[in-house]
Amino acid sequence: MPEPATEVNFDGLIGPTHNYAGLARGNLASQHHGGTVSNPKQAALEGLKKMKFLADLGLAQAVLPPQERPDLQALRRLGFSGSDAHVLESAAREDTGLLAACYSASSMWAANAATVSPSADTRDGRVHFTPANLVSQFHRSLESTTTSRILRAIFHDESAFAHHLPLPASMQLADEGAANHVRLAPGHGESGIQIFAYGRSSTESATIRPKKFPARQTLQASSAIARLHQLDHGATLFIRQNPAAIDNGVFHNDVVAVGNENVLLWHALAFADRTAGRLEIESAYRQRAARDPILIEVSEQQVPLADAVQSYLFNSQLVSLPDNSMALICPAECGRIANAREFVSRLPEMGTPIRSAHFIDVRQSMNNGGGPACLRLRVVLTERERAAVLSSVFLTDALYGALTDWVRRHYRDRLSAADLADPTLALESRRALDELTKLLNIGSIYPFQG
Repeated sequence: MPEPATEVNFDGLIGPTHNYAGLARGNLASQHHGGTVSNPKQAALEGLKKMKFLADLGLAQAVLPPQERPDLQALRRLGFSGSDAHVLESAAREDTGLLAACYSASSMWAANAATVSPSADTRDGRVHFTPANLVSQFHRSLESTTTSRILRAIFHDESAFAHHLPLPASMQLADEGAANHVRLAPGHGESGIQIFAYGRSSTESATIRPKKFPARQTLQASSAIARLHQLDHGATLFIRQNPAAIDNGVFHNDVVAVGNENVLLWHALAFADRTAGRLEIESAYRQRAARDPILIEVSEQQVPLADAVQSYLFNSQLVSLPDNSMALICPAECGRIANAREFVSRLPEMGTPIRSAHFIDVRQSMNNGGGPACLRLRVVLTERERAAVLSSVFLTDALYGALTDWVRRHYRDRLSAADLADPTLALESRRALDELTKLLNIGSIYPFQG
């Protein structure tokens, strides 16, 4: 009998330097809002409210601390020297794009933090973590070292958790983490299949790749993670993303597909070969679970791809509730776009486990191209494994109150590109993060802490 397990959502706390620099090529929302003024305080409070809402639904909810920003170490490695203030002033004068990259709060999108495989699927019976190298975007490639440190601090028991190094920083091995990964299983604690969506392979002709925007995830990276995580070859699928979808703003597969237990909700244009992809998923799942998965395919007529990207319908969180039904946690934008709103309203009538939908306001994140699902890393844990996790990162009413107060005291409510040259912003961020590590009892995870 499989050991009972639950899925815990580890949401990224939105950092004090949340800003709109438009750094992510292929992310239409990020590019559209580039250069506008952000509200870090509102962003962090929206994220916390989402976490609290899920916790109040009876779901297991935890937090991941943000990265230290600005990344002064990166700026020094790129030739800027002197005091911290001088480094920031020099970067602002010589290369504002580079300064913005080193200020990015993009670690908030924890779906990119790592790929995680539960113990039910791994040969050694441990939960496996591989932090994403994120090499396709410079501002995100800065995250992997601190991500590794954070994950090891939270999941510190080596008898329960296996931590791998990020893949080598090569475009041949470009890895975007769980944003290009879906797991399907009859239940969280049962063995399942793992679906890796990739945009390109280093051994193929470039003519079959997207023509407008970069394909971020490689087949070689996905294959390496499957080997590292000791996954069963027969239950591991590698399916190509639709290059036309990537060119229309689907920079990650979680913009067009979301799965939970035995349900996959996906857009018909998600994969390069829709029919072959569906058959592959059905066959692997039947072989693993001796039953059919529930595949909910949304046609272009039901929700055009452009509306799917604008509404982030598929970047909703699909979660299992205590009453064994499922709920879709949608961005508020789904309620404002007619096709998405109509589809969501009909979900409870379709005879699937998805019996309810909730609309969550995460506008500050959405403006930068990240919906509810982007903000969380999913980790399936047995009771024994959950007991081995750093308990102080689980969201309780007391921690929610403390974090809300922390944000209100430390965060600005307005941040523009010009503010990034202000040395006091860096000092404010460090003070906030130093206090946060004490709130979470997570130890010294930031370089400035020694």
